[in-house]
Amino acid sequence: MKAQVRLKDVAEAAATSTKTASRVINGDPRVAEETRARILAAVRDLGYRPDPTARSLRKGTDDTLGIVVDSIADPFFAAVTGTIERLAIARGLRVMIASTGRDPRIEATVVDDLLARRVAGLIVAPTASDHSYLAHAPCPVLFVDRRPDGLDGETVLVDDNDGARRAVAHLAARGHRRVGYVGGKMDVATTRNRLQGYRDEVAASGLQADESLVRIGRNTADEGRAATLELLALPEPPTAIFSSNTRCSLGVVAALHACERTDVALVCFGDFPLADVLAPGVTVIDHDPLAIGQLAAETMFERLAGAPATGRDLTLPLRLIPRGSGEQPVPT
Repeated sequence: MKAQVRLKDVAEAAATSTKTASRVINGDPRVAEETRARILAAVRDLGYRPDPTARSLRKGTDDTLGIVVDSIADPFFAAVTGTIERLAIARGLRVMIASTGRDPRIEATVVDDLLARRVAGLIVAPTASDHSYLAHAPCPVLFVDRRPDGLDGETVLVDDNDGARRAVAHLAARGHRRVGYVGGKMDVATTRNRLQGYRDEVAASGLQADESLVRIGRNTADEGRAATLELLALPEPPTAIFSSNTRCSLGVVAALHACERTDVALVCFGDFPLADVLAPGVTVIDHDPLAIGQLAAETMFERLAGAPATGRDLTLPLRLIPRGSGEQPVPT
């Protein structure tokens, strides 16, 4: 078996000290360019790989960024985490991703585990009802998609209430008076804010405020499909539907197509694959998970570099993308 290449071997090959070699490998810019080039050439030629465990013990932290989200199977969080991961790796960081299934107990367990591993930073899509235990976390903590409870944490998010209002107003402007709502469980702020936005705009636009049109607690495509079938079976069904999350939206779209009821107008919160190639294309309130992931990553890099957290919300703009489904007129 080939002997493991040590830092000492790199230093000897580059005709320099182990201290200088270590500084170059760890990104210290205060080394002469000629010396840096010799050290990097020795690293390549010898195939040197730093020991992450030893580095962690020396620094007191690991070169790992922890990410905790609901589920990486969710199209939104898959895009957010994928963007953060790509940018982090480009910075020389490793990434560890954990899914909570929106279970507060699982969230607490995986967060504790990541902190015990001495991660350099932590990005969390919060589920639990109390995050005050993170007030004294030993590393920077950033939240995405929703604010933490019990803690004034820095959060990258969008205005969910405003997005829901824009969706309903868009449908109302096309003459729809009965707008159905399909959304998730009320245990997270995004759902609560979107439902409140729906209700606020129903009232503001003078639409029929009928609670039989509201279906909540639906977090999967199958549940979204079932909710849509329930709405269509009402004695006075809605002429339009607002779906408040991408998981539900997949089921809502499937149900409308299966029932040949694409005459029912539809606006979905969050874009998803193939939404633009269906007939009609699906009108969405786009909260751009790539932009959310990029801002979250860039903000975390600033914190890791020593910039203090602001404790404020970092709110990204929404945009409505009309593709056809949300522009359907009221059926005659």
